[in-house]
Amino acid sequence: MLSPKKQKFLDFINSFTVVNDRPPTFIEIMRGLNFNSLGTVNWYIVELEKEGRIERVKGFNGKRALSVLESKIQNQLPLLGVVSAGFPIEVFEQTEYIDAPEAYCNKDNFMLRVEGDSMIDDGILNGDYIIAKKVQVAQPGDTVIASIDGEATLKRFYIGSNGIELHPRNNKYNVIHVNESDEFIIQGKLVAVIREY
Repeated sequence: MLSPKKQKFLDFINSFTVVNDRPPTFIEIMRGLNFNSLGTVNWYIVELEKEGRIERVKGFNGKRALSVLESKIQNQLPLLGVVSAGFPIEVFEQTEYIDAPEAYCNKDNFMLRVEGDSMIDDGILNGDYIIAKKVQVAQPGDTVIASIDGEATLKRFYIGSNGIELHPRNNKYNVIHVNESDEFIIQGKLVAVIREY
């Protein structure tokens, strides 16, 4: 069992690696965790190496790089925030990891917690966790995590006569019509729903 500070350190390395497809440098860790010196970073690295949580490996440029030992984080995915199944709300990045079925644990997947009830007809309820795959293109009918002007929402993706439409699965909510002036990005596609009882 790691101390909270060591767990925070390890979680930072994990989430940075997921987001950037590479491990952080010592300087990036120092800045990201607001440490005052590289010595503090090195102390954590040495301690976590002793505990078998990370190892230093040769990076692509010949320099040493960090590798979180996968055997220690199997069956977990990064929880990157909350997504609205109602009105769009902002996604926040966190460094928490959540247990997930092994079949869904790969580097392209991430988790979000659902807030709202606009997708209840698809069996997605308030408080559920969803597993999504990082994609930027969707097919009509896919359930996607879409960002509109920086705010994320979970909806069914369709292309209507006037452009992109995001459909709720609860008749209390209206279809969202994406305008040309909107900054629209597909961040992921739903692959699974997890519910805790």
